[in-house]
Amino acid sequence: MSLPARVRRDGLLEKRSGGLLQLWKKKRCALTDEGLRLRGCEGPAAARAESPCAAWSCTASRAEELPFERMLTVDCVEYKRGLVYFTVVMAGGREIDFRCPRDGTAWNAEIALALVRYKNLQAVRTGRKRRLSAAHLHDDDDEL
Repeated sequence: MSLPARVRRDGLLEKRSGGLLQLWKKKRCALTDEGLRLRGCEGPAAARAESPCAAWSCTASRAEELPFERMLTVDCVEYKRGLVYFTVVMAGGREIDFRCPRDGTAWNAEIALALVRYKNLQAVRTGRKRRLSAAHLHDDDDEL
């Protein structure tokens, strides 16, 4: 049984659809230590909400997972009309376009920092495994 991933940031983000029209669709996003989890959202649920996210009802449909292990980079940052546009590049060359409001800490920066943190942690774990394997092999040689 695995523990639920810690949510670093939660809120709304817009994702460009992959269809012919490439419409922008609002998504409820949770940035965790393992990646980005996206859920579909529908129009304002209440006229007066405590937070921008509370005004949107999110569907109970299965979340789309974008794990850091398959994410290569966060690219193409552009600022237009109060919005930040960016692209998440996945392994295999798949590119996913997003946009978010420019105010506050931008999602692209949060995702990029979390991705770097994840990749660094993986590199440290790989280095430890190599050292332990090398030490184990060296100990076996000494016994002969």
